[in-house]
Amino acid sequence: MSVADVQASIQRIEANLLRYGVIKQSSTKAGAASFDRAVSAATAPSSGSAVATGDVAGEDVVESAKKYVGVPYVLGGTGKDGIDCSALMQRAFGDLGIEIPRLVHQQQTVGTEVKSLKDAKPGDMIVLDGGDHIAMYLGNDMVIHAPYEGRSVSVQKRWFDEGDIVTIRRVVPSERPSTSAASAVFGATGAYGATEANSVDSLASLLNSSSHGTAARLMAARTALQLGGGA
Repeated sequence: MSVADVQASIQRIEANLLRYGVIKQSSTKAGAASFDRAVSAATAPSSGSAVATGDVAGEDVVESAKKYVGVPYVLGGTGKDGIDCSALMQRAFGDLGIEIPRLVHQQQTVGTEVKSLKDAKPGDMIVLDGGDHIAMYLGNDMVIHAPYEGRSVSVQKRWFDEGDIVTIRRVVPSERPSTSAASAVFGATGAYGATEANSVDSLASLLNSSSHGTAARLMAARTALQLGGGA
């Protein structure tokens, strides 16, 4: 199924949501422009600054970063013989096939911004010290980072407060898209005809396919629009 097919399926399902009163016409119109922007972003060629694939979630990036625990801090280092804070971030994502820039001042602009530490999820990058240091959030107030000369990559409880944070960046979804996400948006397929039910099943298959990152991002955008009331 192509991107155009995905969009057509979404439109068919949305029409049924309108018919059965699940959503209102006004919210659909309000979200149209935002959805168009999401489609454009999902289908645009990669710039190489950050490429998030549909089958990678925050928990995967955390596990990727943990492989470097114990590696000594080396300024400018990029591998298991020695690594610095920004290289740890780059390798954690890069080992999963996701490209992010090398330096902290570049990394602090990738992905989307998380407004507050209370909203941070595992896999989010936290920029600190005025932009001189970066760590990865693990959840439960724990982070992983490459601290400084004489130390090694380690997992530790966060030592900083909200005021110490320059920005928090989310490059991949905090959770992997699933069939339950599609069900949450579109409701029980029994309320619709066989064509709409098949469309939901096809879209759910796309969400779980590693070869359809674009479709997953389209569906994630559609989910966000519906749950957020078209904001």
